[in-house]
Amino acid sequence: MVFERLTGLIAFARAGSLGSYTAAARSLSVSPSAISKSVQRLERHLGVLLFNRTTRSLTLTPEGRDLHERALRLLRDAEEIEQLAKATQAEPSGTLRIAASLPIGLHVIAPALGRFRELYPKVTIDLRLSDHIVDLIEESIDVAVRIGELPDSRLISRRLSPHQLCCYAAPGYLAKHDAPTHPDELTAHETINLRYQSTGKMFRWPFRIGDREIEVVPPSSIIVDTSEGVMATIAAGAGIGMGTSFVANAWVKSGRLVPVLSDFAVERDNITALWPESRRANPTVRAFLNMLIDLC
Repeated sequence: MVFERLTGLIAFARAGSLGSYTAAARSLSVSPSAISKSVQRLERHLGVLLFNRTTRSLTLTPEGRDLHERALRLLRDAEEIEQLAKATQAEPSGTLRIAASLPIGLHVIAPALGRFRELYPKVTIDLRLSDHIVDLIEESIDVAVRIGELPDSRLISRRLSPHQLCCYAAPGYLAKHDAPTHPDELTAHETINLRYQSTGKMFRWPFRIGDREIEVVPPSSIIVDTSEGVMATIAAGAGIGMGTSFVANAWVKSGRLVPVLSDFAVERDNITALWPESRRANPTVRAFLNMLIDLC
């Protein structure tokens, strides 16, 4: 009974934070029905209803809200005990949960995971790719890699190496159109732009001109809401687009993309690795961060 109650408290804490049994199940690597049953057993034991349930939503009851923060503290204490135990191990092992934006995950992290597993075969990887910000502590994420200014006093952070923002085009497109020599000439070209999924806003193209930086939004006839989609559209010869060097490098090496207006490219220093204080001494996290620093 004690073990069942602990399982129910963990399921309750995670479901209350994430707002659904499905999300809680994913974060704990179990089925939604297991979460539901654990919470129901806990409710029967406590004699209170913890959630208001409908077919579309899961919300905490007043009694559930009162208990939720205490359940979260219990979960955090349990995770700290686990991390302290892992820190005593000399060899990285266990499950490493990584959260990253889709471009970084696809082009930087995912290609390196095979090599990481070769070095540390006792480690299993749970890589979660999304452009939505996740709560590392509540979702038990060990390391996150994010783009932009992301202050969080509960997290330790490390800036990774800078990257470039540059324009690219396919050789086939440039065979039909003279390459622009200045950003002002982009209005005479077909352009492909990125629309942010999180805000719906268009990406503003930065250019370094002399000692100042300007931003333009070209009148693009093709709009795509992922950076990978932008690169694929450019590589198909649809026009000129802008992207990060870590996304474009593979396309350039294969000969499918060519840098354009590279004299006006800008450098950004806004890729950050973050991890909770409780993971500071974890050997698996340290090993992954060392690899990440080498990659970036």
